[in-house]
Amino acid sequence: MLGTLAIILSLAGLMYFAYRGVNVLILAPIMAAFAVLLAQGGPVMATYTQVFMTSLGRYVVLFFPIFMLGAIFGKLMADSGASATIAQTIIRRIGPGHAITAVTLACGVLTFGGVSLFVVAFAIFPIAAALFREAGLPKRLIAGAIALGSFTFTMTAFPGTPAIQNAIPTRFFGTTTFAAPGLGLIAGCIMLFGGLAWLQWRGRRAVAAGEGYGDHQENLPQFEEGERPGFALAMLPIVVVIGLNAIFSLIVFPRMDLSYLSQSIYGDVAPTAVIGTWALIVALVGAILTVLLLQRRYLRDAQKTLNEGTMGSLLPIFNTASEVGYGAVIASLAAFVVVRDFVVGIAPDTPTISLAIAVNALAGITGSASGGLSIALDTLGATYLERATALGISPELLHRIAAISSGGFDSLPHNGAVISLLTITGLTHKSSYGDIFVVNLLIPVFALICIIALGSTLGSF
Repeated sequence: MLGTLAIILSLAGLMYFAYRGVNVLILAPIMAAFAVLLAQGGPVMATYTQVFMTSLGRYVVLFFPIFMLGAIFGKLMADSGASATIAQTIIRRIGPGHAITAVTLACGVLTFGGVSLFVVAFAIFPIAAALFREAGLPKRLIAGAIALGSFTFTMTAFPGTPAIQNAIPTRFFGTTTFAAPGLGLIAGCIMLFGGLAWLQWRGRRAVAAGEGYGDHQENLPQFEEGERPGFALAMLPIVVVIGLNAIFSLIVFPRMDLSYLSQSIYGDVAPTAVIGTWALIVALVGAILTVLLLQRRYLRDAQKTLNEGTMGSLLPIFNTASEVGYGAVIASLAAFVVVRDFVVGIAPDTPTISLAIAVNALAGITGSASGGLSIALDTLGATYLERATALGISPELLHRIAAISSGGFDSLPHNGAVISLLTITGLTHKSSYGDIFVVNLLIPVFALICIIALGSTLGSF
């Protein structure tokens, strides 16, 4: 009983202090130590160095290349002006009369192409602010539009997205980032069109009530037309990311003789455990080289951009890895067996439902989609795969459900991406979180329920 209470209090502390702005690099080990002390009286130092740090390091080893290359690519796209070109072209084609749709689609194109959601928020906000002001829409809806385009369908649902949330399940289920493409497209469309319907309804109500953009003063940086690439050149690196990812994950690597991976020097792993990650690495490297070769003249200081992109990847990966380390400590406690059995015991004959609940719960607790997903699959992934295999359920269906589940309850108010988005846009939880809650939590969870229902009758497709 005391151990279970320790886990609950530790998780509550993690949520509360994260929401209050305490950095997770400090918070995660402190809350892990608190749980260990309360549950079993120690040993704190051994748990920190042998469990917490070992798990943290393993996560960094597995996913640092994706974080680093993604951050570099995003920084290159931003500094060359390619992101601004893509956003402005889409917005100009759609027009200010469809400002919400234009901003959402611009964010979606960039994030699906591998540009970091944080980079997208910085790149899109100045354009969105000008567009919303021209359309007479309230500024408070900008956060919802950016969140819909960046944190939903391109993060977890659409097949082939290079988001880390879509890459993590490949390690556990032996799948690729294109797992269950039909179900992913259906879920993504529910998120996209459902979110747009909500935001547009909110916009119409605001206009009818006479609410305009509001009295907001922003210092919005602008690119001159000649300082950035044209639309075709700007889109080329994104096409490279998507194309190379598909070619290498579905054709090149599966046809190669990778039997040498069974050697201990290479970790004695199955090829399916690494193909998804390898394909993303190749795709991002190809996109980076494309920018450096074809957009070099638009970069004021390519070396500075590369350095800043590299350094910009460190905080996100170590934040997430710290949450994974915290999860490993909690999983090491004897009381966690009770929690694990409870979660696995939910719908024992339907592992897809149990998996969805587990990932959503842990993503909500940690305030991180990738952190919650990693903790859930680290501790329970093998169990779910074994149960699914016994029931004839495809690993691809597990992959897509796990990925989509990570993008539901992660969007509670203490989520780091939500807080960062509100900071970038100069908005508050009070003014804008209600719309974020609907487009980032309620509608994605509804999409998840639909996919589970379809998958239970039709399987993965």
